[in-house]
Amino acid sequence: MPRKEEQFKQMRDDMRNKILKMSSLYFARFGFGDTKIGELAKYIGIGQGTIYLYFRSKEELFEEIRKNADNSEEIKKLKALSKLPLPAKSKIEIISSEMEKKLQNDEEYAVKITILTQLILEKKEATYSNDLYKELAKIIRQGQKEGSVVKGDALYLADLYWGTVYLYALKKLYIEDFKMIDKQTLCRLLID
Repeated sequence: MPRKEEQFKQMRDDMRNKILKMSSLYFARFGFGDTKIGELAKYIGIGQGTIYLYFRSKEELFEEIRKNADNSEEIKKLKALSKLPLPAKSKIEIISSEMEKKLQNDEEYAVKITILTQLILEKKEATYSNDLYKELAKIIRQGQKEGSVVKGDALYLADLYWGTVYLYALKKLYIEDFKMIDKQTLCRLLID
């Protein structure tokens, strides 16, 4: 491929990635329904037509963002962790440590959590059937049998935990100066 074609392709890829990254943040803050392409383009700092060069519609753009926000890797890790021969308390500490690091250091992760949560909430009846909730609920039940995790409905407690993670992901996106949740506080939600 001639050098100019390579440069042109790289410029197109860079612009597409910029649109996806900035749009992800915008959708996470304002939701799908309240997002207007014209306002989104201003936020990104490009013309509205530029978005349509890469995506035919707001729906197509959001679908690509949704695909990028896939949490199958996290679910796979959580499933593997739940099968390890460790006490539930240790598993919860591992999960909470990972959440603390990601929430503190990775804005893109906060965007991903926010978008995934919005998608889960859109499917009102599906919240507790989400694998992230079900896998954490397994660990909670294990801990309840061991006597190290608070008593109560495991899915409800998983909802409380992931809801707190979502809240702090939102804070990371919206609030400049706030105290980020830490591993110990996340653990206290579940550990007796």
